[in-house]
Amino acid sequence: MNLFQHLRTEQLRHVTRRNFLRDCTTGLGGLWLASQGLASGSGKVVVSRDPSQPLGPLAPSFAPKAKRVIYLHMVGAPSQLELFDYKPSLARYDGKDCPQEYLEGQRFAFIQGVPKMLGPQYEFKQHGQSGAWVSDQLPEMAKHVDKMCFIKSMQTDQFNHGPAQLLVHTGNQNLGYPSMGSWITWGLGTENQNLPGFMVLISGGRLPRVGASLWGSGFLPSVYQGVQCRSTGDPVLNAANPAGVDRSIRRAALDALGQLNRKTHDDFGDPETITRIAQYEMAYRMQVSVPEVMSIDDEPAEVHEMYGTKPGKESFANNCLLARRLAENGVRFIQLFDWGWDSHGSSKSEAINFGFRSKCRSIDKPVAALLSDLERRGMLEDTLVVWGGEFGRTPMQENRGGGERNAFVGRDHNPNAFTIWMAGAGVKPGITYGATDEMGYHVAENPVHVRDLHATLLHLFGFEHKRLTFPFQGLDQKLTGVKPASVVRGVLA
Repeated sequence: MNLFQHLRTEQLRHVTRRNFLRDCTTGLGGLWLASQGLASGSGKVVVSRDPSQPLGPLAPSFAPKAKRVIYLHMVGAPSQLELFDYKPSLARYDGKDCPQEYLEGQRFAFIQGVPKMLGPQYEFKQHGQSGAWVSDQLPEMAKHVDKMCFIKSMQTDQFNHGPAQLLVHTGNQNLGYPSMGSWITWGLGTENQNLPGFMVLISGGRLPRVGASLWGSGFLPSVYQGVQCRSTGDPVLNAANPAGVDRSIRRAALDALGQLNRKTHDDFGDPETITRIAQYEMAYRMQVSVPEVMSIDDEPAEVHEMYGTKPGKESFANNCLLARRLAENGVRFIQLFDWGWDSHGSSKSEAINFGFRSKCRSIDKPVAALLSDLERRGMLEDTLVVWGGEFGRTPMQENRGGGERNAFVGRDHNPNAFTIWMAGAGVKPGITYGATDEMGYHVAENPVHVRDLHATLLHLFGFEHKRLTFPFQGLDQKLTGVKPASVVRGVLA
């Protein structure tokens, strides 16, 4: 093979399917575009991205209520029966055998045989003008109930943590699907081109069970995945230059790499090459912007007191303050994960009467401070705050192995009903939507599936969930999937 043939072979090897469909003279490209809904008049949202600005801001389909979201996920599923869903009837059944109708046809993670019913473990009171019930474990958050919209009729299809967390954050219980943050960042871009559009903060000492898949981009371009921030060292891994490399050397290296990538793009025409250049440039800008935004040292003493923050330590409080800083600096989607809410009663740390109390204390003050801080800065009007877990807990005492109640009180997983709350942009404040039965086990009024929550979030950002699609594996993929989903109009302001 001569040199010319070798170069031609290499060029053909790098031609992508996108290039072929675009350049083919038989019209296949146009047919494919029409079939994928990317041509005009398809009724689908056309997300047209400049590869050189993959995070550039785009307009949604209609006027949005929310500009950004701070999503607070309590990993492990907090017990709604000890926090927000007050069930005085359950107290009367405490210690009695569970009725058979609550066991027949149900799947449990650990309950065996006939468990005992378990009454509420903490005292409840009504708060605010709305009269919302909150337990004594969240005294600071209880002061803000008139800002909150409680949804007490949430439902999910999954009763194990990993699949349930995936369903909440990606709309699918299987791996490989884009997260909410990726969908929204892909559709809208971000306001600050010096920071990622989607950032993730972790507390509690552990990652969620399925890890980075909860903030992955799936089949969307990788630039839309969440960027995990660290609690110690560099806020973002590899953000700092290595020893002996200063900013001028980094700039020269990127300029040389950019020339090579542009030459590759000229030769082969793959737009992903231009996107790669843009990501390198974003990383260069992040070396300055990220350390500045991620440092809470310069916050006033009264702010640290309000949140209960301790600079330099891993804590949910620090992450709540960082979430406010990221929000005010134009980050579109901010995700907080807090490990440690799996209250089975199998140990002291997992007991509702021990570890659960500690977890409540760790989040109560910071969440209340976040809501106050956003409100006083005028940001709650266009910032959506969401709090919740992946499912609920049973009204029965967990009897792992069929044993009786011991010193450590716990509840098993309950996908049939759980509680989340939202506050801020476009959400009715001071209301409760939906209700559970007298035991808090099944939804009795206005069921809201996880898919309905996703449809509602997209609506608040200016998208109709059926129209925001991405072609993959022969299907117009959506965050809400192929099963029915509806916007929950009753929670919208």
